[in-house]
Amino acid sequence: MDDLHVPLVVDLDGTLIYGDMLHESCISAVRAKPHALFAIPFWLARGKAYLKARVAQLAIFDPAHLPYNSEVLEFIRSQKNAGRKLILCTASDQEIATKIANHLGIFDGVLASDGINLAGRNKAAALLGQFGKRGFDYIGNSHADLAVWENARAVYVANAPSSVVNAVKQNMQVVHTFAKLPTRLTDYLRAIRVHQWLKNLLIFIPMLAAHQLENIQLWTEALLGFLSFSLCASAVYLLNDISDIEGDRQHPRKRLRPFASGLIGIDRGLMLALLLLIVGLTFGYVVSKLFLACLLVYLALTTAYTFGLKQLPLIDCILLAGLYTLRIIAGGVAVDIPVSFWLLAFSVFIFLSLAFVKRYAELDAQSQHGVLALKGRGYRVQDMPLVESLGLVSGFMAVLVLALYLNSDTVVSLYRAPQIIWCAVPIMLLWVSYVWLKTHRGEMHDDPIIFAIEDPVSLLIVFCMLLTFVLAKFL
Repeated sequence: MDDLHVPLVVDLDGTLIYGDMLHESCISAVRAKPHALFAIPFWLARGKAYLKARVAQLAIFDPAHLPYNSEVLEFIRSQKNAGRKLILCTASDQEIATKIANHLGIFDGVLASDGINLAGRNKAAALLGQFGKRGFDYIGNSHADLAVWENARAVYVANAPSSVVNAVKQNMQVVHTFAKLPTRLTDYLRAIRVHQWLKNLLIFIPMLAAHQLENIQLWTEALLGFLSFSLCASAVYLLNDISDIEGDRQHPRKRLRPFASGLIGIDRGLMLALLLLIVGLTFGYVVSKLFLACLLVYLALTTAYTFGLKQLPLIDCILLAGLYTLRIIAGGVAVDIPVSFWLLAFSVFIFLSLAFVKRYAELDAQSQHGVLALKGRGYRVQDMPLVESLGLVSGFMAVLVLALYLNSDTVVSLYRAPQIIWCAVPIMLLWVSYVWLKTHRGEMHDDPIIFAIEDPVSLLIVFCMLLTFVLAKFL
């Protein structure tokens, strides 16, 4: 029989798109209605089809931004252009499948879960009932599709693990295999944002400020605290990216993140987050119970930020500054060194300024694409002048706190030539002004910490700052 007279049936999850719409729908449902998190187990107890229908009612997603498998999409479009009948057949809910099919505009029919979970044997039975044995060709990707391929005329395998490919080839003739999306170790490292661990170096600040660098025991406690915070922070980053997957897909750079692009599945991300959280909390308990309490406060605040507070303008930036300051407090707790008022005040103001830098850069990037508001945030493009003003004021307040600190008795007792440290004030003024100049020009990375790490001028300024303190200590 001519191929064009045989309908081509296309699976959705893992085949036409990289990802699973059930997982994404559950995340979206919980974001829309947080209480749904507690209802999901009860919905699942009534069957997968019921669960899919309930979360589909709450889920909000834009089919235009889903991570489509371009190779598969190009192939089926070519088949459609040749006059072939296309059927989208998926275990996803009927409402979701119809929305995706309507967006693509190439399918002649949709078969999906609607009272019955259309997966595995159920999907095979539905296709047999409509097209008969060997009356259709099928593109799938998972072990559940083996039952469908057994009844198909022609077998197409897309984005499938080697175990599926081998199982299919043992009993069937594969017409074509579409390449599997490769997931590398570097993708997982990007997902847990190892580069963001640099922020947790703030834990060492109290020990550094107290000039206790020669104490090996304190180094051990601080290092364990650093690992604890880093692992827990990575768990939160995973949850944040999973939660914000829809917003990330509409961002010019964040759409390439591992979850938004489909490189890593949501189920794997959740399991990895749980593992990191367990190990991180264990390390925190080893440091001390009080340090563990700081860590739990950090997790509570970051969770609140992820699932709601980041949508509140101004409050989100104040919370970000507080989270950075909490790292310094936790560092003091880890090594049992009290954190001074001056250090806390400086931390709050400088990190509040950088938080506003982050928001301004994001607004600027969106405005260049004609978007008038940040999705998932409470800011609009028209807020940019205010955000810039607040950020500049906060940055200069940090410099003022530094200047007042340099006139305190603490500095006189710690440094042999405290007058040299006054050079730090104009250096700090230069850096704050420089950062905001780059931000105003649209040359700022949407994470100012990453910008500071990669920017040669910023690195030179940091070196000069450290040099003033070293000279003041030893001259």
